[in-house]
Amino acid sequence: MLQVSPSDDERRYWQSSVSRVEADTVRVRGYDLTELIGGLTFTEATYLLVRGELGTPQQIVVLDAVLNGVLDYALQKSGTVAARYIASANPNMAASLAGAILAIGKNTLAPEDTAQFALDAHRRLVDAGIDLEDRERVDALADEIVAECRAARVRIPGLGHPVFTYEDPRAVKLKAIAQHNGVWGPVGDFYERIHAAFTRLPGKQTIPLNDVGMIALILVELGFTPDETTGVIAMSTLPGVVAHVSEELRSGRPIRVIDPSQVDYEIDERDFSVDRKHAGW
Repeated sequence: MLQVSPSDDERRYWQSSVSRVEADTVRVRGYDLTELIGGLTFTEATYLLVRGELGTPQQIVVLDAVLNGVLDYALQKSGTVAARYIASANPNMAASLAGAILAIGKNTLAPEDTAQFALDAHRRLVDAGIDLEDRERVDALADEIVAECRAARVRIPGLGHPVFTYEDPRAVKLKAIAQHNGVWGPVGDFYERIHAAFTRLPGKQTIPLNDVGMIALILVELGFTPDETTGVIAMSTLPGVVAHVSEELRSGRPIRVIDPSQVDYEIDERDFSVDRKHAGW
């Protein structure tokens, strides 16, 4: 039977192509869920749900590596610390996981800024008609972008790490897997040239391209949007948070607090009566 698309005035309040619940089945991106159960790995299903299509074997291998890229980072990850503090005050797994998610952002774990930066930079390269093989012009544009960031006092996202210098071993491994599977391209190449330009500056030689930065580049090459890159990495870090929260719940230690010896209190004692009178009361 011919189906006629509704006009704009007739369209319903919600539109979705992600999933649909029918009388006898649930369809995910058009596929019967019972076929996906046991038919797809979780990584394959993740790609299908977010990208809307089945991934190739190579794409899935790379995405699976990305999902393993930030499994855990001990108590040096602010989201993990937040989750454990919450669990000590409110012994609830869901609340603790929510706290960890809320700690993801510009200064930790979120790749979206790097993804957007890399896409914008590559767009400038394309708009300028510069071929990546033209090393002199590519390096000149990379130097220009770095200079602009420094003049605006804007940090280049995806660079730097509190522990690793020169290279982040996780980023190196992820790139190798992406290249081996044909999931690497000009966006990542030009971003690396920007990184090289940055490390030519005095005192910046040891700054690495970090794991989150590399994940951003790879996910962009896989077709994920900048916003989606953060969603993917948030999901990838949750197993480690679950393990930490479970450990915290088993410890039975209530209401963790910061040791006063770790805090510099930068205010002297004040006389309330004198100061209140001075304020005009």
